Amino acid sequence: MVRKIVRYPEPVLRAKCRPVTEITPEIRTLAADMLETMREANGVGLAAPQVAVDLQLAVIDVSHNPDCITFMKKDGEKVNMPKHMPIVLMNPILELGKDKEIGEEGCLSFPRLRADIRRSEAIKVSYMDLDGKMVTVETDGLLARAFQHEIDHLNGILFIDRMNAVAKVGMKRKLARLMEEWEEDD
Repeated sequence: MVRKIVRYPEPVLRAKCRPVTEITPEIRTLAADMLETMREANGVGLAAPQVAVDLQLAVIDVSHNPDCITFMKKDGEKVNMPKHMPIVLMNPILELGKDKEIGEEGCLSFPRLRADIRRSEAIKVSYMDLDGKMVTVETDGLLARAFQHEIDHLNGILFIDRMNAVAKVGMKRKLARLMEEWEEDD
């Protein structure tokens, strides 16, 4: 089922999400709904707070662009990225690489808003999958950016918080205008 994506400034987007303690049928349904919602919205990731649920659960799928990364390791083994999509992650623990890069990002909770965001080029993330198994993924490129973006959501951090100071000043008017447009969309 496609769920409604909440838009900024909904308070749930600022929530520090609760850990998933048990994989129930409701959690499985939520994950499936989130994947369907993300795909319907043409996104590459979606976090539970974006569908008004304050749980540490997110989904990612970048398989449409197999060249968006240079490597992916799952539990220490090199893997073919498209075969390991989509990813459903719960209770993630993120380790950031030291090298940074600037890349353009958008967010399904901020329609028609894009910004250059500085993030780690490569990451290592450990998370629980839908089988209750702990998985560790190391990667770079768009997949690393998507992990960082979605994990930020689970901690109440939005991509606009990551903008540099000059960009934030310029974005305030644009964001106010967009928020008026979003109200008209509803």
